Amino acid sequence: MPALGQFLGSSAGLSAAVITRLTEQWQAEQRAFAARDLSRVDYVYLWADGIHVNIRLEEHKLCLLVMIGVRADGRKELIALADGYRESAESWADLLRDAARRGMRAPVLAVGDGALGFWSALREVFPQTREGRCWFHKAANVLAALPKSAHPGAKKALAEIWNAEDKPHALAAARAFEGAYGAKFPKAAAKITDDLGQLLAFYDYPCEHWVHLRTTNPIESTFATVRHRTKVTKGPGSRAAGLAMAFKLIESAQDRWRAVNAPHLVALVRAGARFEGGQLVERPDELAGATEEPGLS
Repeated sequence: MPALGQFLGSSAGLSAAVITRLTEQWQAEQRAFAARDLSRVDYVYLWADGIHVNIRLEEHKLCLLVMIGVRADGRKELIALADGYRESAESWADLLRDAARRGMRAPVLAVGDGALGFWSALREVFPQTREGRCWFHKAANVLAALPKSAHPGAKKALAEIWNAEDKPHALAAARAFEGAYGAKFPKAAAKITDDLGQLLAFYDYPCEHWVHLRTTNPIESTFATVRHRTKVTKGPGSRAAGLAMAFKLIESAQDRWRAVNAPHLVALVRAGARFEGGQLVERPDELAGATEEPGLS
């Protein structure tokens, strides 16, 4: 069974009955995971992406809708994994609505590729969540709109934006990028200027978290293993098997995930603390005190 091969690398020496039983068990575990209560966990940050996996016995690829979050204690955790369509806002909306029904609280910041149907769904289900854009995807889109001869200079100019000292310096670098490429390559420049607020959103959070919030790397790196397994086995035999095996691979990998840098600051982000230049400038209690009426305790 290709499903078992994905998980163990080989199904040699195991009977068909054992393989079938294991696959059914993993599918049941995935269904239980998808129905679990989310009201007792607070996800402050969220990464979202759509990952395509070949299905050996079907014409269309399986598109896994993936959400990984950062808990208030700084630990990373798989929030949701579902079979859907990358460009479908409705598939993402179904996933987010279901998470909300099971008690999920709106994250403070969500990070993902700008092309995802995820964003319109997020605005419907969790309108208070801020949007961040993945620089890995954005850089690839910008370079695709430029001739190869311009790539070295453009890569350096883009790094000046996403790796800037703080948001003011990033804004200056973005203006410089537009000045350098806007006249000759307006489509490439527009990919930065049109999404600039979302691309620079991470600068409003602790500087220790910037490396985590600039990209959807937690999803990309995790699914490198999934892609490797499915390449070896030429894809799972069915969509259900593919979903179950991806779940088990992520579940296994999750045990090795490191918490975000400065995990103690995640709870402050949730509480509404304000950060400038990546540094804490107002604690939640200071914010509360500033809003109190004179003479009231």
